[in-house]
Amino acid sequence: MARYAKTLAQGNNATQHLGFGMLALCYPMRQVQDIISECGKESLRIRDLPAEVVVFYVIALSLFPGVAYESVLEWLITGLQWLDTGEFRVNSKGALSRARTRLGTDVLRRLHERLAVPLNDGSLAGCRWKRFHLVAVDGSTLAVQDTESNVGAFGRPSNQHGIGTWPLARFVAMAEVGTHMIFAAELGGYHDGETTLAAKVLCHLRPGMLCLADRLFPGYDLWCQAAATGAHLLWRAKIGLTLKHVKDLPDGSWLAEWRPSGAKRHDPRKQIVRVVEYRLREPGGEGDGEIYRLITTLHDATEVPARELAELYPERWEIELTIKEGKTVFRKGQVTLRSKVAELVRQEFWGLLLAHYLVRKMMAQAAFRRGVDPDTLSYQRSVEIIKSAQTCPVLTIAPEVRKSALARVVARIGEAKTVSSRGTSKERTIKKKPKCSFPVRKRGQKPVAKKRTTEVEIKPKC
Repeated sequence: MARYAKTLAQGNNATQHLGFGMLALCYPMRQVQDIISECGKESLRIRDLPAEVVVFYVIALSLFPGVAYESVLEWLITGLQWLDTGEFRVNSKGALSRARTRLGTDVLRRLHERLAVPLNDGSLAGCRWKRFHLVAVDGSTLAVQDTESNVGAFGRPSNQHGIGTWPLARFVAMAEVGTHMIFAAELGGYHDGETTLAAKVLCHLRPGMLCLADRLFPGYDLWCQAAATGAHLLWRAKIGLTLKHVKDLPDGSWLAEWRPSGAKRHDPRKQIVRVVEYRLREPGGEGDGEIYRLITTLHDATEVPARELAELYPERWEIELTIKEGKTVFRKGQVTLRSKVAELVRQEFWGLLLAHYLVRKMMAQAAFRRGVDPDTLSYQRSVEIIKSAQTCPVLTIAPEVRKSALARVVARIGEAKTVSSRGTSKERTIKKKPKCSFPVRKRGQKPVAKKRTTEVEIKPKC
C-alpha cells in the first residue's frame, strides 16, 4: 500500500511533536495527555502553548531558577533549532501566565500523585530497614511573592516586633528515606498547623512501611489515623506526654497506655504503645543529660530491640535534607517562589515537587547501576547534568534511542560523587545571635560534618 511521508508542522505548531528530553523520560507524554484529559484541560485547538507544553514548562520553572519566564521556554524547546520547521515565536510573559491559568493546579497535582511513587528497592541503602520500607514525614514553609492574592490565601507571619517580610505557605511532605523521593505532600497557609496538613498526607502510608517523625507530630488522633493504615510508626514524643505504664520489656523499653487528652475515666479509647527512652553519650563519657523518648507500634522487643530503634531514629534527618534540596539547593538562593497569584503558587509548588522527583529518580537509577548509596551522589551536580541533557534535540525518538540517551545521562550522574550524609551529624551553629542556645559561627566558618560516634544508653522505666 502506498504511504505518504508525514511532514512536520511549521513554527509554533511543531510543539505537538516534541518529546521534551529528560522530562518526558520521567513523565511520559501519553500519561501526561491522559491526565490532562481526565481533568478536562485538553486544548480544543492547536495553540502556541498547548496544555502538554505548559505542564512541562511549569516543571522546568523549578529546574531553571532565576531564569526569566521567556528564557525557560526557550530552554525547554531549544531542540526545535535542529529542525527546519520555520520561525518559532517565544511567547510573552503575559501569554505564559494566561496559559498557566488555563491549566490550573489539578493536572500537576494528579501527575505527582500518579507518577511520583517510591522505589522501595532493598538494594538501595536506606530504602529498607529489616523487613520495613523506611519513610519519613516533616513540614516546612515557603516564602511567596508579596501580593494581595498571596497574603489573602496563605497569610503572613507576625510577632511582637511586627509583621514578616514575605507571606509564607506551609507544607508537609512524606519521602522515602533512602532515595529522598517525595511521594506525598499537602500545601496550606502559614496559619495551618503541620499536624492538620499531616492528616492529609498520612493516608498515603501502606502496610509494610515504617514511618519516622519528630516530636511535633505525636497527637492521639493523628497517631490513630496513621496506625490504621497498617504501617508501623516510630515517632519521637515529648517527655511531658502522659503515658500510663503497663509492662516492662527485657530490653529496657516498656509498654504504655495512651489515652486522648481530657478523656474521662470510662472512655474506652486508648492505644498501647511501646516507649523507648534513652540518652546519647560520647564513647567512654557520660550522657548529655537530655532524655529522648520514642514511641512505636513495634511491640516485639525480640525482633526490634530498643537500642536498634534508637540508632535508627537519626535516619529521620534524611527528610530534613530532602526539604533543603527543594528549598535551598534547587532554587539557588531564590527567596520566594515566582508566582504572584495564589492558584499559580499552588501549581508551582507541585511543579517543584515533580522537578525534585525527576532529579532524585535519575540519581536512584544511577546508584542502582553502580551499586552505591544514593547519598554518595551529588544532588547539585545531578541537577546540572539533567539541565544540560534537557537542551539536546527533543523531537520524539524511537524507544531504543531514548533508552540509550537515558543510560548515558544516568552514567554521568553516577560519576558525580559526594560525601554521604548517612550516619553523620553536624554541630548546630548559627550566623547571627538570636534568642537561642546555639553557638555563633565565625565569619567564613562552615558547620563540620562528622561520623556519629555517640553511644545509646537505654533508660528503663523506674
